[in-house]
Amino acid sequence: MSEYIDGLIQKARAAQEQIEFWSQEQVDMMVAAVGWETYKRADEIARLAIDETKMGVYEHKLLKHQKKTLGVLRDMQDVKTVGVIEEDPAKGLIKIAKPIGVIGALTPVTNCEATLPAKALPALKGRNAIIYAPHPKAKKTAMLVCESMRKGLQKIGAPLDLIQVIEEPSIEKAQELMAAVDLVVATGGGAMVKAAYSSGTPAYGVGAGNAVVIVDETANLAEAAEKIFQGKTFDNATSCSSENSLVIQSSIYDQMIKELEKQGGYFCSDEERAKLKTLMWPDGIHLNGAIVAQPVDKLASMAGMEIPKGTTFLMVEGKEVGREDPFCKEKLSLVLTIWQYEQFEDAVKMVEDITALNGSGHSCGIHTSSEAHILQLGMRAKASRIMVNQAHSYGNSGNYNNGMPFTLTLGCGTWGGNITTENIHWKHYFNTTWISKPIPPVVPDEEDIFAEYWQKFGK
Repeated sequence: MSEYIDGLIQKARAAQEQIEFWSQEQVDMMVAAVGWETYKRADEIARLAIDETKMGVYEHKLLKHQKKTLGVLRDMQDVKTVGVIEEDPAKGLIKIAKPIGVIGALTPVTNCEATLPAKALPALKGRNAIIYAPHPKAKKTAMLVCESMRKGLQKIGAPLDLIQVIEEPSIEKAQELMAAVDLVVATGGGAMVKAAYSSGTPAYGVGAGNAVVIVDETANLAEAAEKIFQGKTFDNATSCSSENSLVIQSSIYDQMIKELEKQGGYFCSDEERAKLKTLMWPDGIHLNGAIVAQPVDKLASMAGMEIPKGTTFLMVEGKEVGREDPFCKEKLSLVLTIWQYEQFEDAVKMVEDITALNGSGHSCGIHTSSEAHILQLGMRAKASRIMVNQAHSYGNSGNYNNGMPFTLTLGCGTWGGNITTENIHWKHYFNTTWISKPIPPVVPDEEDIFAEYWQKFGK
C-alpha cells in the first residue's frame, strides 16, 4: 500500500475510534450537521459538477443534491443505530448495532454530487469513517462536497477525518483503498464494480441499468408520456435508472407516440437512426463517452441531424432484440428506443430479453391500470425494483411519492452480479450482534411437518 493511502486509512481509523461509543443523540446531531452543511451548498456544488464534468443539467443536479440529502435524512430519522436496536423476548433475542469501521466509497462521474452525501450520511449514522475514491473527471466536485460535509463535522466537534477523499484519484489508488478498508460501497461502471468485488473486501456494488418500461392499453397515456419525459430527460439521462426502452401496446401505439411528441419527443427516421448509431457506438459495441448526458441539440448536431426547435429527447424504433442492435442497451443519453407488442405476454418477454442483454436485475417499469398486469410483470421480470406509473429515474432510488429507500446505489441481486437486490441505505452500514437467551423449547411436531406428505405418499 502506498504511503498516501495508508495515511488516509490511519487517520480514518483514529477518527472512527473517537466516535465508536458515541450516544445515539451525538450521532444524530453529527448526521444532521453534515447533512445541513452540504444541503445548503447545493447550488455551488451543482454548478461545479456541470463545469467540471460537462454532463447533465444544473437545475437537476441542484434538485438531486438537495432531494437525496434530505431524503436520506428523512429515512434515517428516529432510526436506532447505537446499542440495543431490537428486542424479541419471545425468541430470547437482543440485537445490538456496531460500527463497521472504515468504508471505501467509489463514486461515478455521472452522479458526482448527490452520491457522496447519500453514502456519507448513513455511514456516519452507523458510526463509521468514509473515504471516497471519486471518478478522476469529477475530483473537484468530490472535494467540494467533502469540504461541505467536513464543515458539519467541525461545527459539532466531531473528528474531521471521518470524511476524506482521494484528491488525485486513479485506478491504482482506488484498488489500494478497496483492499485496505472494511467495506466497499461501489457506484459506477461495470469494471469498477467488478474490481470492488475482486478486492478481497466485503462490497456492495451495483449492476448495469437498462430500464424497459411497458405502456399498456389501460394506461392514462397523457400522464404516462409526461412521466416518461420527466424520467428520461432528468439531468440529461445521467441516471442508470433513466428510461431506455418503451414497449407500447399496438392498439395505443400511434396515440402514445403523439403524446410523447407533445412532451418534445422527436421520432427519428431510419436514416437519422443510422446516423445516431454510428455516433453512439463508433465500433459497434462500446458507447461513445462523448455523448453521455449531453443536451439533445448537441447530440443531434454531433450526429449530423436537424431536429425541430423544442425537442427534448429523441426516439428511435426498436428493430430486433439482440446484441446486433445496440439500441437495446443502456444509452445514458436522451435517446429512447420504442417497441410495440400485441399480447401482454409479448411485452413481458421483451422486458426479459432486453434486460438480459444489458441490465439484468436492475429495474423495469409499467404504466397501467391493471393490477393483473402489474403482478404478472412482477412475477416474471428478473428485476430488483419495478416502478408502477412513475417517472422511472425519479422513483427507483427513492422519491417522496413512493416507499423506496433514498440512495444512489442500487443492488441488482445475483441477476446483476450483486449480493443484494435492495437499495443500499442505512441498514447496510452497520454490523449487528445477536444476543441469544434460552427460551422454553419449541420442538417441531412430526405430524405438523409431514402430515400432507404422508397422506399423499405414505410414510
